Amino acid sequence: MAYIRLLVLFLGLFFINLTAFAQTDENPAVWSHEVNKLSDTEYELVFKAKIMDGWHIYSQYTDEGGSLPSEFTFEKAGEHYELVGKTEESETIIEYSDIFEVDETFFKEEAIFTQKIKLLDPEVNQISVNLFYQICKEVCLPVDEYFQISLDGSGFVAEETALDERSVALGESLKVDLKNKNLLNQNGVTDSEGKSNLWVIFGLGFIGGLIALLTPCVFPMIPLTVSFFTKQTKNKSKGIANAILYGFFIVLIYFLLSLPFHLFNSVDSQILNTIATNIWLNVFFFIIFVFFAFSFFGYYELTLPSSWANKMDSASSKVGGGLGIFFMALTLAIVSFSCTGPILGGLLGSTTLAEGNVATNLTSGMVGFGLALALPFALFAMFPAWLNSLPKSGGWMTTVKVVLGFLELALAFKFLSNADLVGNWGIFKREIFVGIWVVLFVLMTLYLFGIFRFPHDGPKKKLSSTRKAIGLVSFAFTVYLVLGLFNITQLKLLSGFPPPSFYSVVETESDCPLGLDCYKDFEEGVAYAQKVNKPILLDFTGWACVNCRKMEENVWSDSNIYPILKEDYVLISLYVDDRKELPESEKFDFKYDSGRVKPIETIGQKWGTFQTINFNAASQPYYVLLSPNLEILNEAVQYVDVETYEKWLRSGLEKHHLSMNK
Repeated sequence: MAYIRLLVLFLGLFFINLTAFAQTDENPAVWSHEVNKLSDTEYELVFKAKIMDGWHIYSQYTDEGGSLPSEFTFEKAGEHYELVGKTEESETIIEYSDIFEVDETFFKEEAIFTQKIKLLDPEVNQISVNLFYQICKEVCLPVDEYFQISLDGSGFVAEETALDERSVALGESLKVDLKNKNLLNQNGVTDSEGKSNLWVIFGLGFIGGLIALLTPCVFPMIPLTVSFFTKQTKNKSKGIANAILYGFFIVLIYFLLSLPFHLFNSVDSQILNTIATNIWLNVFFFIIFVFFAFSFFGYYELTLPSSWANKMDSASSKVGGGLGIFFMALTLAIVSFSCTGPILGGLLGSTTLAEGNVATNLTSGMVGFGLALALPFALFAMFPAWLNSLPKSGGWMTTVKVVLGFLELALAFKFLSNADLVGNWGIFKREIFVGIWVVLFVLMTLYLFGIFRFPHDGPKKKLSSTRKAIGLVSFAFTVYLVLGLFNITQLKLLSGFPPPSFYSVVETESDCPLGLDCYKDFEEGVAYAQKVNKPILLDFTGWACVNCRKMEENVWSDSNIYPILKEDYVLISLYVDDRKELPESEKFDFKYDSGRVKPIETIGQKWGTFQTINFNAASQPYYVLLSPNLEILNEAVQYVDVETYEKWLRSGLEKHHLSMNK
């Protein structure tokens, strides 16, 4: 028996090596599968990939924010059979990606996935499994692999999903005969921005923590807590050590609050990032932020049950030692929630609007927030004389809360604007959005100068110089917004935040960025390019894509680039998140090579599928230069600076002119 097993192993390795010869840069992974019968109703499915040298495939559990994880879809699981445990993986490699700024988990040379199943229907003898994965070298290619598995070795009888003739024709029309396509993969996609910088998110969290320190829920606690640690123990060094431990536990608590979001990621890697394009999640966040804002205005308090704080306080007294200090820190987090909760909500909102791994961004922000809260307790314990320099608690802390309330309202309307853009409601045009912000900051300015008051404001007093200074800043920002409202300035400080300039209540030259002429249908744009014999700038974009707006407002508007776009290229802008439904005559089912069928019912689904099947890409912004006869003129680029983008555009023009003169 041992010899037979060795022979089988040898033959298996022999055939695997033979299949390796089929590997190319167009097909860098060759897959196989096998079935191991464990009992009459239980089987072990094994999926193996031989990976070409230099390429790698991502794990199911790689951090979000980098390349997409591998994802198995077991068809009719729960109906014909059930999955026993998770899909297990062979040994992986973890490396930090400087481009995406996350840890990535992947396979090199070989990837093995193992899944146990238990039959629910004993008559079932074949199953279908779909695997979506990304395989990367300098560039990442999305791949659908379809496994048709016979459990008893009798051979798989395929159940064909029949498409009607119209779906077949419309599906074929999405596939474009691109020339020189290998150029797309030559140097990878240039993206100087990459994903959101964790240090920036950390800094935002730290600033949020510093602001939270100035609120009436936290500020008065500083001298009380520091005095407790410095006077409770006769040994000064021990008191300092306890205060530092207290600060450490504050950071730990806010770090722990971010962990559930990593759990959400493991369940669905896109569950948090869908906030950017999901209409109803954006509306929900708008309502939550308005609710937070009015709590800061003093109309009600957001508090956790007082029994929680009492129990934590009691536990800290009974337990003592390090564990008691932990409960003290937890008590602070609970008691201060009415002030910190809305700030943390703002932090969550900011990270969902940012690029990259939302859960990792949130952890970075939470740690920054906790560190800012913790530092004063440790520093003032080490240098108690500094306590004398602290300002006294007073009405100024209420002012801080009100200012935060106005900022929460401003952020709330960003989410409502996202819903409006993606849903094509046509309500919150750019002027409406900026006008709402003008009203909010006018009100904030009037409040800071004491023109009106909120319910929880104390007796009217003489305005402090600090409050007047903040009022002047608010007034200056209001003037800046007004200038932007009337197009006197471009609001570059808010680039990517308001709706695009062409989304306007005023009739514009076109509904394209910066008033440029553009086509929103690929075939129409190509036909025009062939007519005028100009190269094409193919722009894969999105209504809720912040980096797309930044590119348009900061790069496309540059005096060296705008004329090139206007005069030398035919612009085709395809919005992959457009939720507007296609006419019934244009809806169809698209069948991938793997056999998977995807319904195409919206404009965004059409152009998103078009981008994936022709350019092996799924991110935005994504720019491609094409000749009128669909020859790729340069590698694709994403978010880049003005100089890089200009060189890229001019290089495409040169190649187009050379090909014309041949």
